[in-house]
Amino acid sequence: MTAATEFMPVIGLEVHAQLTTRSKMFCSCRADYAGASPNSHTCPICSGMPGALPAVNARAIEMGILTALALNCRIPEASRFDRKNYSYPDLPKGYQITQYAEPIGEDGWIEFTLDGVTHRAGIVRVHLEEDTGKSTHVSAPGGDVTLVDYNRSGVPLMEIVSAPDLDSPDAARAYFAALRQILMYLGVNDGNLQEGSLRADVNVSLRSAEGEIGTKVEIKNLNSFRAVQRALEYEIDRQRRALDSGERLQQETRGWSETEEVTFSQRSKEFAHDYRYFPEPDLPPLRVSQETVDEVRHSMPELPATRERRFVEEYALSPYQAGVLTSERETGDFYERAVRAGTRVPPATIANWVTGDLMRLVNESGKSLAQSAITPGTLESLLTMIGSGEISGAAGKQVLVRMFADGGEPQTIVDELGLRQVSGRDDIETLVDRVIADNEKLVATYRGGKGNAIQALVGRVMGASRGRANPQVARQILEERLGPPGS
Repeated sequence: MTAATEFMPVIGLEVHAQLTTRSKMFCSCRADYAGASPNSHTCPICSGMPGALPAVNARAIEMGILTALALNCRIPEASRFDRKNYSYPDLPKGYQITQYAEPIGEDGWIEFTLDGVTHRAGIVRVHLEEDTGKSTHVSAPGGDVTLVDYNRSGVPLMEIVSAPDLDSPDAARAYFAALRQILMYLGVNDGNLQEGSLRADVNVSLRSAEGEIGTKVEIKNLNSFRAVQRALEYEIDRQRRALDSGERLQQETRGWSETEEVTFSQRSKEFAHDYRYFPEPDLPPLRVSQETVDEVRHSMPELPATRERRFVEEYALSPYQAGVLTSERETGDFYERAVRAGTRVPPATIANWVTGDLMRLVNESGKSLAQSAITPGTLESLLTMIGSGEISGAAGKQVLVRMFADGGEPQTIVDELGLRQVSGRDDIETLVDRVIADNEKLVATYRGGKGNAIQALVGRVMGASRGRANPQVARQILEERLGPPGS
């Protein structure tokens, strides 16, 4: 191989997504293990007791089919589970039940956007399996020990394997983000990267200018978009430097140190024959009828890319607004319910408030829209009051904060806070006359030819009315009283 600058990355991702089923993959134990006492969600099946027989979670199968369809995969009529043998303590049986030879979905693709350009990456396979237990390494009298919590063991896990179609860390990050968005829209995964319910392994090698592909290295258990990008950046640079110096790379599995921002060797890379796969004898093959596939397809929600395009076309939104509104399914649902709550507020106005002030409150509070007290209907009512001139936009922002925290109807909150806008000429004329009398210098500046001083006078009127005066009416009366600037 030649100079390092001529190497091109070849990247693929294996994304592991815990499914949002109520029970585990092959037993009836609760799959929601967060916060539970260690080993409290276990039974003879998921703890690997001899003679315990597994049974397939039908809901997990439906979720696998749904995901495969969303990723444009082919759904084979027959699929099966296999045994993947290895002797780690986090799998008490000594093997993992997984799909290997015949997965639930094959040969699909996904589109993602990077720098405004749409790219497509192939999906090799979507398969189902069971998650492992959680190992914790601690120091104890007499030496270090490993504690294992089997609450997670047996939780339904879906693995989505991409083709090696990604050529940069940025592309890998964008692909992972797009896949996470789809899984969350489908409701099959909660998208929680921090808690490990969604995580990624990346495979990376370098291709020379002549087309020769180098040794592939895998980096395991990356649980953030940043980790995917930074780990790949480091590993690509490490491989380039090694190849440029004539070093022979080893096919291996590496980990990622978040604190040091380096990859480190964990073990030599296993191959399929190392796991001694064979068909799971306790589970019959799965038969997926076309009728089942059609039923699952009918239940599929509108996917984010389709929804984003529709928002631009149907509601005349900018691509940026549509992207923000469809980034999370609940945000898009909230927006559409607000649009449909009435016909008095333009969809673009609702979009401005949702993507602006409402999203700011969401980010500042750490709450989701679903956790807040505001509803689509009360937001539409608030914006109707602003549009009709009952309250000012500034007052509306105050009401929005109160509604987000405590709920309630905007009309009631407006009256409680005394924010109803004063639009009657008689009342505003009285305020204007007082402001003109109390601000001789500003009036002189305006009459001296500086027309922008009128805005400062409007501000004084708004202050005197505690924000309740209609600013358009106040400006009109000021101009009537003072005449053109410089007069």
